[in-house]
Amino acid sequence: MTHSRHEPTGQAPMKMHQLITADGNRVADELLDEFVNDIDDQTLRNLYEDMVVIRRIDFESTALQRQGQLALWPPLMGQEASQIGSVRALEDEDFIFPTYRENGVAYCRGAVMSEAIGVWRGTSNIGWDPHELNLATPQIIIGAQTLHATGYAMGLVLDGKESLSIAYLGDGATSEGDVHEAMVFAASFQAPVIFFCQNNHWAISEPVGLQSHVPLAGRAPGYGIPSLQVDGNDVLAVLAATRWAAHRARTGGGPSFIEAVTYRMGPHTTADDPTRYRGVTELEEWAAKDPLTRMHTFLSNAGKLDDEAEAKIAAKADAVAAELRQACINLPDPEPMTLFDNVYVDEHPLLELQREQYRQYLASFGETPATASQNQVSNVQGSAS
Repeated sequence: MTHSRHEPTGQAPMKMHQLITADGNRVADELLDEFVNDIDDQTLRNLYEDMVVIRRIDFESTALQRQGQLALWPPLMGQEASQIGSVRALEDEDFIFPTYRENGVAYCRGAVMSEAIGVWRGTSNIGWDPHELNLATPQIIIGAQTLHATGYAMGLVLDGKESLSIAYLGDGATSEGDVHEAMVFAASFQAPVIFFCQNNHWAISEPVGLQSHVPLAGRAPGYGIPSLQVDGNDVLAVLAATRWAAHRARTGGGPSFIEAVTYRMGPHTTADDPTRYRGVTELEEWAAKDPLTRMHTFLSNAGKLDDEAEAKIAAKADAVAAELRQACINLPDPEPMTLFDNVYVDEHPLLELQREQYRQYLASFGETPATASQNQVSNVQGSAS
């Protein structure tokens, strides 16, 4: 059986909130306008700069993977506005629960990308301190982070905090039981959590229309959660929509669900070949809605972006990419015994037993942990050649 549906069907379309059209024109939105009244020209340029930089990071990381320097990379091309608009609407004390694709969110949150890249090179489990950045470990298990975000938000209420949590998820995650459970708990306990769904139209190789015959944002009211559907390629509208949800959370309004309608222009990961399941015309259609081109046109037409500003933005993007490449290639290989670090908060007798057994295993080859690490690298390089 083949499925040709890419768009949800079965009920009237929801209102698509938008502030900047695909051709770069500013339009009014009765709900969102009030949430961006304070946005000045410099802030608009900063939003554009963020998108340019993270696309450059994305391109560089993809190239590093193709050159054998990274084991894997999850491209985010096409989703820059969704990530930048949402994260720039948050306060520092708000806690973020990302998927594996929110590298743009991590960059804006203050993660050092030259350190974060170690996750994809296989030299570390995480590239930042979650408590320092209020940014959780990237979640590989689809939908699990929504439960974590909801539980954290419930804790915020118990602690009398005014901050919130936000869970990033994709359209495919909405079919997971974890997401259902998280939304039930969030609604029942009016937890200050934002469910930010980036509908990029493809859950690996399955179109969104196969998973839902109604707009994804239309599911949330069934749980008692207010929702919005927003143009996910419009960074200003995404910023406003996330501010709307954040305001609800901070003022006792409980959870909100945002469906940012965007498009994954690249593969699911660098191990994927999207040409096997989607057509060229579809990609061309969404390329015309490119979030960077849209913002560039808007700023240029309004006289808010000159050649000097563009040159500075491009130079920054190049500098970040060069630093990332250099750091990636020179990342040190971890010592074998560090495998047991940060498994538990407190020491655990079974872990200590495993640590000692591994130490003895290495010693049986007449190796110290350091020489074992060197030999492992040599064996890998020898196999590759």
